[in-house]
Amino acid sequence: MSAGGHYAAGPGGAFADGDGPGDDRGDRSGLRTALAGLTTRGRSFLAAGIAAAICAYVLGQSDLLRVGLLLAVLPLVCAGVLYRTRYRVAGSRRLTPARVPASSEARVQLRMDNISRLPTGLLMLQDRVPYVLGPRPRFVLDRVEAGGRREVSYRVRSDLRGRYPLGPLQLRLTDPFGMCELTRSFSSYDTLTVIPRVEALPPVRLSGEAKGYGEGRQRSLALAGEDDVIPRGYRYGDDLRRVHWRSTARYGELMVRREEQPQRARCSVLLDTRGAAYQGAGPDSAFEWAVSGAASVLVHMIERGFSVRLLTDRGGAVAGEGGDGFTGSGQESADAAGLLMDTLAVVDHSDGSALSPAYDVLRGGNEGLLIAFFGDLDEEQAAIAAKMRRRSGGAVAFVLDSEAWIQGPGAQVSPRCAERLRLLREAGWTAVGVPSGASLAEMWRQADQERSGVLSASQGGSGGWA
Repeated sequence: MSAGGHYAAGPGGAFADGDGPGDDRGDRSGLRTALAGLTTRGRSFLAAGIAAAICAYVLGQSDLLRVGLLLAVLPLVCAGVLYRTRYRVAGSRRLTPARVPASSEARVQLRMDNISRLPTGLLMLQDRVPYVLGPRPRFVLDRVEAGGRREVSYRVRSDLRGRYPLGPLQLRLTDPFGMCELTRSFSSYDTLTVIPRVEALPPVRLSGEAKGYGEGRQRSLALAGEDDVIPRGYRYGDDLRRVHWRSTARYGELMVRREEQPQRARCSVLLDTRGAAYQGAGPDSAFEWAVSGAASVLVHMIERGFSVRLLTDRGGAVAGEGGDGFTGSGQESADAAGLLMDTLAVVDHSDGSALSPAYDVLRGGNEGLLIAFFGDLDEEQAAIAAKMRRRSGGAVAFVLDSEAWIQGPGAQVSPRCAERLRLLREAGWTAVGVPSGASLAEMWRQADQERSGVLSASQGGSGGWA
């Protein structure tokens, strides 16, 4: 919940408790503000009263003069009363949740507290929201007793990912006749993060997924610190079956053996953000499909126990805890997943036209499984993408065909895209062309089937992205 702060209902913005030495100037400024807050009705009454008074003077009609004075004085009295009405209110906002997938709703709860000793009059609340989240919410509070509280809520929804500010909350004061309105704003605001849609992926056999110490699982020593040697001293929770009795007798204290434990397999997700590689815009565009696909794969891999990192065509690793950009484990993975989603919420097209920076990052060593989402690839960029396969333990590419996306759902992959897929497959990639409107789960399953077919034909194996 974000506190909106306190506000005194006087036009000068001063609080109700006490006046300072500079209040004459503030009163004059506040009175001008109150007069400037006259509504169309108030200005019409004032203009009609002045006109009636002039006509009464010219025509010598005293009754008309009384009517004119009444019409002119009424809005001025309302403005003066509204100006002199001073009470203190506090506003706050609660956003639940603060991070939502695209096309999902978030609830915003507003609370107004009257912290003065007097009840308020008619209050109108208005929260400022971007137009993509829907219409601007407005609420009318009839009367808030002294020390009372009012809560209202509204919902926001966006089909476009991004970070959207909510606020500041605006408080509008008005008189019972609607002659004058004064608007004041609180200073605080919240931020709603709309992340890409995440699609659940079917389980497939992935490189390094085997449990325990089985085939495909990398092994590492269970180091507990710089001074951890073989054997080491007993620590609370150690299995007594690991006690090394010879060392225990030698050192005079309980010693245990250091054992090997499995190391988490790694996965790099490469997102091609080149502006020239995609055509079209909007939530159903090819680029948004690629961003949503990258988000889905990252979440899927983290749930399967992989250490993941996000790469872009510019070569930068995003949201990793170490220098290599890979996530950790446990709560660190959950935090990193949130940071990855926040990054993908605002990712946009890059100005670059080449995949060379990403290749420079990947060619440094074997980084485990590589899953890439490519846009249109010309001959040069397809050759660079093909070379990325040399250092990875396994590589899967989803290539989005802009021509097929322009034609709409049901269109087949173009011959140009088919040629790029052939080049990637010859380099060892499991490459899948993505037509318009395709489901990521279907593409994921198709990639598994293609990879299984290749391994069965070449090795007689059972498949998997090894």
